[in-house]
Amino acid sequence: MYVEDDLLPLSALEHLVFCERQCALIHIEQLWDENQATMEGRHLHERPHDAGTEARGVVRTSRGLMVRSLRLGLSGKADVVEFHQLPSGSADGVRLDGATGHWRPYPVEYKRGKLRHQPSYEVQLCAQALCLEEMLGVAVPVGALFYGKSARRQVIAFDENLRRQTETAAARLHELFAQGETPVAIYVQAKCGECSLLSVCLPKAMVGWVGALKYVDHALCVSDGVDP
Repeated sequence: MYVEDDLLPLSALEHLVFCERQCALIHIEQLWDENQATMEGRHLHERPHDAGTEARGVVRTSRGLMVRSLRLGLSGKADVVEFHQLPSGSADGVRLDGATGHWRPYPVEYKRGKLRHQPSYEVQLCAQALCLEEMLGVAVPVGALFYGKSARRQVIAFDENLRRQTETAAARLHELFAQGETPVAIYVQAKCGECSLLSVCLPKAMVGWVGALKYVDHALCVSDGVDP
């Protein structure tokens, strides 16, 4: 169990699962650069991140809801959390101010691209669900990813496998922050080609190196006339 001062950004889980080096560059070294994809993503999040609520029939929508988990050591802002009204007589959900009956939380995360299977997005969404379960004391079995270019939702079930992946990623995130070191770059065309930090990370230039210590050792050997 973590305390408030230990909480790490929930959004960092997406970066971690996608690429640990990207995660460290952004959240440990505080480096950032934008490309068209990140700008489009930022614009897509502007409305969901405007805090507010609205009610439409059996669905109540909360935007920009702050969530946290002391068990996972995470906190952040959920794009949208819908509350779906449960059938009359059901007591599995939560009570909402000014509303009758019980309601089940349903997190929705907005992404800019086309609908696809993206494990990093699913872990991020599942982490929001685990935060909501801990905060509200109710089960959150399902949520959705909304893809802007497809203008469609992808329903994500928070099964045991995805929950384990999310818990493992959260533990690894804390380990990475505690180490305070940026992992060495590994060039993967499918990932690196779409990363806004490509010019900062320089993965191709780092091929063959295993980190700063090896670089220093190599430089010292060369200066001493020793064959590294």
